[in-house]
Amino acid sequence: MSDVNEQNMEALLEDMQDIQERTVVPATVVSVSHGEAWVSIDAKQDVPILKKELAYPEPDSAEDVVKVGDVINVYVVSKGGEHGYTLSKLKADQEESWKKLDGCVEKKEPLEVTVLKAIKGGLSVSVQGLRGFIPASHVGLHYVQDLSSFEGKVFEALPIEFDASNHKLVLSRKDLLTQEREEAQERVFSTLEAGQTVKGTVKRIVDYGAFVDVGGVDGLAHISDLAWDRVKHPSDVLKVGQEIDVFVKNIDQEQHRISLSVKDTLPDPWFERAGRYEEGQIIEGKVIKLTDFGAFMEIEPGFDGLIPMGELSDKRIARADEAVHTGDVVKVKVLRIDTARKRISLSITKAAKADAEESAEE
Repeated sequence: MSDVNEQNMEALLEDMQDIQERTVVPATVVSVSHGEAWVSIDAKQDVPILKKELAYPEPDSAEDVVKVGDVINVYVVSKGGEHGYTLSKLKADQEESWKKLDGCVEKKEPLEVTVLKAIKGGLSVSVQGLRGFIPASHVGLHYVQDLSSFEGKVFEALPIEFDASNHKLVLSRKDLLTQEREEAQERVFSTLEAGQTVKGTVKRIVDYGAFVDVGGVDGLAHISDLAWDRVKHPSDVLKVGQEIDVFVKNIDQEQHRISLSVKDTLPDPWFERAGRYEEGQIIEGKVIKLTDFGAFMEIEPGFDGLIPMGELSDKRIARADEAVHTGDVVKVKVLRIDTARKRISLSITKAAKADAEESAEE
């Protein structure tokens, strides 16, 4: 029996002479469990490969990567030990991936990446079974405060540094987004015209307005153009991701700037409010502001009229506060409704009131 064992060992050692360390050889999967896969490379002895050596990132189960009967390439890490070899499918796949990616920086072709984890200074990603890195400054067009929000996401990025000998791969999502934005700018600026109403998506909200994506290019809707009524903060009327209609006010081809308006796509409430009043009508309101040329009276919330200086009193006055004060509630006559200039002129004089009362009696 000992002679037979010695012969088998000699045969095994002879076969092993043909398989060198740090080389890639084919192997056949003979069994698979949760934690490992067993493969045969010389038809005489089966060798286990732990699941962490099957793929990157490490799969939940070896069964997610291979199945019985698969012929795979494995990297011979070392010879000897209990099972004759230490093997790695992961290293074999990575060797092949490093070869395939050679010249990727020069080709400037985007690669699909899967974000594994947010780490210090950027994102750790997986690219074709290789570990890559995206610096924080290259994650987005603008500063990203919470990098962990990208964990688990899949997107494309451009390789900017590649060193196969040191297994180094650095990528940039920002460069790809910049490239896509420039292409979109050329397309949008060649077709978009001032005066158009187009669909847009709110991308960012700032104190002075909102940036709206119109066909891949961001335009600015100033806070004064978000609504007909006064807006304290853009977030009061818009939210990120909201789809809206916007009116193109102006296009600056040289600076690549687009001025947008939300309110110009909405009915102007001034005309609806003005339609509730008639010239000659007596109405009541509160004085809200005094100026050198008269006083403004609130006809209804958000809707004002002007009492010119000459219509504030029956006698000649030099200042508006000689006739009225802020907060006074007064009765006035509607002198004129100017729809072209969106202005309403009022009068507080006795003559104006008398004319209105006489007209009402008739």
